[in-house]
Amino acid sequence: MELVQAIDTAWQRGWLPYDVREIVSRSLDESATSLVVDVIALSCSPPASSTVHPRWQRQLDEIGASVWWDGPLLEAWAARHIETESYASRTAARLLTFLQRLPVLPRILPLPGDALMSAVRAGVDPKVLNRVRGLLAKAESTSFAEEAEALSAKAQELMNRHALERAVLDADLPALATSRRMWLDKSYFKEKSQLVHVVSKAFRSRAVAYDGFGFVALVGDEVDLESVELLSTSLLVQATRAMVAVGGRASKGSEARSRPFRKAFLVAYATRIGERLASAADVSDVSDERLLPVLADRKKAVDTLFDEMFTRTKTSRVTVRSAAGWGAGRAAADVADIGTGRKTVTSG
Repeated sequence: MELVQAIDTAWQRGWLPYDVREIVSRSLDESATSLVVDVIALSCSPPASSTVHPRWQRQLDEIGASVWWDGPLLEAWAARHIETESYASRTAARLLTFLQRLPVLPRILPLPGDALMSAVRAGVDPKVLNRVRGLLAKAESTSFAEEAEALSAKAQELMNRHALERAVLDADLPALATSRRMWLDKSYFKEKSQLVHVVSKAFRSRAVAYDGFGFVALVGDEVDLESVELLSTSLLVQATRAMVAVGGRASKGSEARSRPFRKAFLVAYATRIGERLASAADVSDVSDERLLPVLADRKKAVDTLFDEMFTRTKTSRVTVRSAAGWGAGRAAADVADIGTGRKTVTSG
């Protein structure tokens, strides 16, 4: 089947299951998105689970890629969606043309069926991850700033403590950097990607924005990157909620509802969050001396992988055209929940 061959080629070009689903959903329609998920399932179904990287498998599960049909895919897909076979064929043709034009991305995971990398480091402990997600969800939903800050501070404390404790435990292992892709909403992507950048910097990681596609490539330690994703997602929710709230209180036609205002708001928000995270890092106390060489080795590993993956990068600049938006964004960032009250982290 040509579509399966096209998906297999996309894997060779560095794309992952979630990446393919996202780029298709943003570029084509719901029919093509539904069909590509089934093609992904067909492409990834033969290898044994022991030869599929855990992150690859999680992406398959997240997009719901599973072989649910018997016989030819297009016939089963048309029947399931109550469409004609000719419609299914046209959808498949459009999808095939699109997939064949996907460019090459850096390879960040082994392909299904390949031997797994000799060192696959575990991410955040599931128990810690569930606690952090629960705390951040509560912080995002409450309308009381002090409660939200306390909840998020606890989440941030857990993330940092866990990351550094794991660093001590892995001190005898070679430093190993990895990469992830974080897809963002298309609206105000450039401004939102700046927020991800400042959070990644706070967690000893690096970031590159792919404006044309809508994702940010992250390079860092496995645990650190999970923390980047968790905190960035929470802060983006808080920023959007605050921005919409300002516009909701303004009258129709007000500057607070304009695109320049919202761009300035998000840029200022990211800038202020970066300042707060840097300030928190300056006053933090890592009391276990064993961490110093470990963190130095990890930084070297991150920089090395980053340079290998991205041989040509450029600095992106944004123009702020609303002083009111800038002021509102900084004010919102001042009360955003980044956990500056976290306690000293030790290996214990």
